[in-house]
Amino acid sequence: MATDNTSTAASGYVQPEVDVRALTEVLDGGYAEIRDLVRTNLVRHASVLEEADELDVDAFRERVRDLVVEMAATGQTGMGFPSEYGGGGDIGASIAAFETLAFGDLSVLVKVGVQFGLFGGAILQLGTGRHHDAYLPDLITGQLMGCFAMTETGHGSNVQALGTLAKYDAVGREFVITTPGDQASKDYIGNAARHAELAVVFAQLEVGGKSEGVHAFVVPIRAGAEVAPGVRIEDDGRKMGLNGVDNGRIRFDGVRVPREALLNRFADVTTEGVYESPIENPDRRFFTMLGTLVQGRVSVGGAGVNAAKVALAIATKYAVRRRQFEATPDAEEQLLLDYGLHQRRLLPLLARTYALHFAQDVVRTQLHEVFSGIEDDAHARRRLESRAAGTKALATWHATRVVQECREACGGAGYLAVNRFAALKADSDIFTTFEGDNHVLLQLVAKGLLTHYASEFEDLDQLGTVRYVTSLAVETVIEKTSAHKLLERVRDLLPGGDEWDQEAGLLDSEYQLAMLRYREEHMLAGVARRLKRGIDQKRSPGAVFSQVQDHVIAVARAHVERLVLEAFVDKVRALPASGNKVALGLLCDLFALSTIEADRAWFMEHGRLTVQRSKAISREVNDLCRKVRPLAVDLVDAWGIPSEMLRAPDLVG
Repeated sequence: MATDNTSTAASGYVQPEVDVRALTEVLDGGYAEIRDLVRTNLVRHASVLEEADELDVDAFRERVRDLVVEMAATGQTGMGFPSEYGGGGDIGASIAAFETLAFGDLSVLVKVGVQFGLFGGAILQLGTGRHHDAYLPDLITGQLMGCFAMTETGHGSNVQALGTLAKYDAVGREFVITTPGDQASKDYIGNAARHAELAVVFAQLEVGGKSEGVHAFVVPIRAGAEVAPGVRIEDDGRKMGLNGVDNGRIRFDGVRVPREALLNRFADVTTEGVYESPIENPDRRFFTMLGTLVQGRVSVGGAGVNAAKVALAIATKYAVRRRQFEATPDAEEQLLLDYGLHQRRLLPLLARTYALHFAQDVVRTQLHEVFSGIEDDAHARRRLESRAAGTKALATWHATRVVQECREACGGAGYLAVNRFAALKADSDIFTTFEGDNHVLLQLVAKGLLTHYASEFEDLDQLGTVRYVTSLAVETVIEKTSAHKLLERVRDLLPGGDEWDQEAGLLDSEYQLAMLRYREEHMLAGVARRLKRGIDQKRSPGAVFSQVQDHVIAVARAHVERLVLEAFVDKVRALPASGNKVALGLLCDLFALSTIEADRAWFMEHGRLTVQRSKAISREVNDLCRKVRPLAVDLVDAWGIPSEMLRAPDLVG
C-alpha cells in the first residue's frame, strides 16, 4: 500500500505524524464508550495484578469472584443480554467489552467469559422464555453463578461423542442425568470447583429408549454452599495459570431434574415423553445448537489480540529506554529499538497485531449482524462460524508467540513477575485450546472452503462429512482449479496476467492480495486433487482425509491470512488522507510482505517468487521496519492500554 503523501529529495518519503488520540478513536470504533468504561474499571481494580501474586489460590479465587460481581454492577459484562432482563441488548458491545478486559488480569477475564459468555450465553441462546425469566436477571448481576459443562475427560472437541446421559422418565416427568464412567466426567469446567450453583450440562438425550443426540440441561450442582445430592465435584487444582478461576470436575449419579430443565429452543420433550424438534435431521440440529455458541470463539480471539498488545506495549517502551553496546567508538550505547535485529523481532509482530485487530472488527461485526437478525441466513452463519474459528486460531497462536518474543526482548527484566510477562505467558497459553483446539478449528475452516459453506454439511456426521468433502465438493473444486485451468486462474488472480507479479510494485496492495489469494487457491486445488486421488483408489474416506490433514491446515491458514490482509487493506483505504493513514499503510505493507517472506519457500516452489524478488521483499521489510521504528511508541499508545495495566515500572518508566 504505497504511502499517499509528500516527497523528499532523497527518497520521496517523509515520516508521518501519528495523532494518537485520533488513532485510538479509529481502533475503538463504535464501541469507544463501553471500552472506556472497561478501562476505568481496570484502573479502579488494578490492585488485582499484585494480588494474583500475593494471595493463595483460595483467597485469589474469592477476590476474582468479588471483582466480577463488582464489574457486573457497572453494566460492562451484561451488554450482550436483552435489555428487559437488565442487559445492554448489544452483542457487538459485549465482545468489545470482553476484548478490552484482556488488558487486565486474565483470571478476571476468563471468569467473566465463563459466567456471562458460556453459562449466560447458553441460557440465552439455547433456552426459551421460561429459562430467561428464571435465570437471566440474577445471572446478569452475578448473584447467580453458573458453569458450562460440555468438555469431558475423554471428549474435548468431539462434542457429538459425549458420554454423559440424560434419560427421560415419563412417570416422574423428569430427566435423569448420569455419568456412566470416568471418561464421561465433566472436566476443566470453570466456576465448578467453588462458585457455580447451576451447570448447563451437555448430555446424550434418551427418550423412550431412543437416543436423540446431544442436548443441554440446566442442572443444580449446589444448594447454598453445599454440593447438591447426587453430584460429585472435584477441584482440578493448580494450573499453569489462571489460578483465580476455580476449574473442577463434575460427576452425576442419577441426578433428577424437571422436564423444564431441558434448554428447549431447538427441541423439546412432551410430558408424555414424545420428542419434538422443528429441525428433523439430528446432525443439522446438533450443528445449529453449537452454532449459537460461536461468540465464545470470537471473544477468545479478540482477547488473544489484546493480550498480545500488552506484551508489545511493554517490550516496545522498554526498547526505546534500554541501551546496549556502542554503535560507534565515540557514541553512547545504542537504544535497543535502533538495532535492525530488534526492529525485525518486534515490528512485524506489531504490524500483525494491527492486522488481527481489524480482522477481529470484521468477525465481531458479522457476529452482531447474525445474532441481531440483520443477516441471519444459513450461509451467513456458516461463513461466521468459519471466520470465527480461523480468526481465533491465528489470533491466539499470535498471542503465544508475541508474549514469548517480547519476554525475550526484555531480557532478564522480562523474567521478573512484576513486569507482567510471567502472568501473561501462564494465563494466555490456554487460549490456543479454549473454545476449540486451533488445529481442529482450522479443519473446520478448510471443510467450509471445500464445501462452499453448504448447508448440507450440517446433515452429516464426521464420516459423512469426509465422504461429502471427498466427492461432490471435490468435484466442484477440481472443476474450478484443475491443472489445465490453473493458468487461467492465475490470470484471474493476478490482474496483469501470469507474469504481472514479477514486475508489480511490492507496495501495491493488489500485488500483496493477489499473492495471498494465489497461494490459497493453489493449496485448495492441491487438497482437492489429493482427496480425489485417494477416493478414486477406493481407500477409506477417513483414512484419506487423515493423510492430507497437514495440507488441510495449510490451506486454512492461507485462507485466514488472506482474510486478515483484506480486512487491513479495506480499513486503510477507507481512512481519509492523514498521517495516521500513512502510518497504517506502512504497517499494512509490513504485515503483507513479512507474511509472504515467511512463506517464501512455498512461493518460490510454485513459481511466484524469483530469487531476486524474494531478496527484494526482505530488503523492503527491513526498510519498512526502519520507517515504523520512530512511530512505534505512538502506535502502541494508540491501543489505549491504561498505564496501570502495564505494571512494569523497570521496563516502561
